[in-house]
Amino acid sequence: MNPISNYLKNIIEPLEITPLEPNSSYKKNDNFLFVSNTESFTPLSQGDLKNIFYTIVNSGWNNFTFYCPKEYKDCLEDMKNISKDQNLLTHINNFVHPYSSFSNIKTSLTEAGEITIEVEYLYTDKQKQEINDKIKQIIEENISEELEIYDKIKIFHDYIINTTKYDVIRNERGDSIYNSYIAYGPLMEGYATCNGYTDVMAIFLSQLNIPNYKIATTPSTEEVEGHVWNAVYLNNEWLHLDLTWDDPVSNDGQDYLQHKYFLVNNEELKKADEGEVEVLEHQFIPSIYLEFNDKMTYENDI
Repeated sequence: MNPISNYLKNIIEPLEITPLEPNSSYKKNDNFLFVSNTESFTPLSQGDLKNIFYTIVNSGWNNFTFYCPKEYKDCLEDMKNISKDQNLLTHINNFVHPYSSFSNIKTSLTEAGEITIEVEYLYTDKQKQEINDKIKQIIEENISEELEIYDKIKIFHDYIINTTKYDVIRNERGDSIYNSYIAYGPLMEGYATCNGYTDVMAIFLSQLNIPNYKIATTPSTEEVEGHVWNAVYLNNEWLHLDLTWDDPVSNDGQDYLQHKYFLVNNEELKKADEGEVEVLEHQFIPSIYLEFNDKMTYENDI
């Protein structure tokens, strides 16, 4: 539309926010230090814009429109920057339930300050149902109600590792016959990449009502590959859990089960990464994953 027409429309017509869609049953009520749910869709800062993004995706809405107020002069420019920052959007995506993860997100803006966000979600309803049925079966056959939460997580951790192989082909070629990049892969096909391992654990943790999110590194050099694992809130502490690195790819063809990266704090994570070949993939960004800041041992930041 012509910018002048947009401007006049903004003055003459009252601005209306899209009527809210029903929330997804997988919406998280958790508020994190980097992003949180909001009931206000009149942004006044970049932080407000990030919270709106998070709320839309977390709630499972497919289409949502809101408006920049006149007093927020940089609103459209800030929105353009956020919508172009794929790393930032991926990090925001890590805080929602895996079933609310987007596969594609589109932002449309007008000069009048109208912003529309359209979301395509990663999981199909059929996949969600099959995954839920499989996790229910695993719990019924392996995990009793009387167990401590720690032991429940450990049993599920061990089950996934014992029934899953790392999808080396997808990692090397970028494609595979398996759905290893989502929870369907490890549960239904026996193959996973770090995304699949992390999603299946996040779904299980959410079923136990344990606060959690996915934590990821943003590669800073060619030597550091992107990686994602689980952040878990247990016994009043945020801990790391990395199924991928506890299920190492071996040269001898044998299957191995480790607990080096099972519910460890920052210091323990760093010690586990040290060795003959130092693991660099756990260098997360402390300005995003703020729950770990009080014991931060990594220097990587943006």
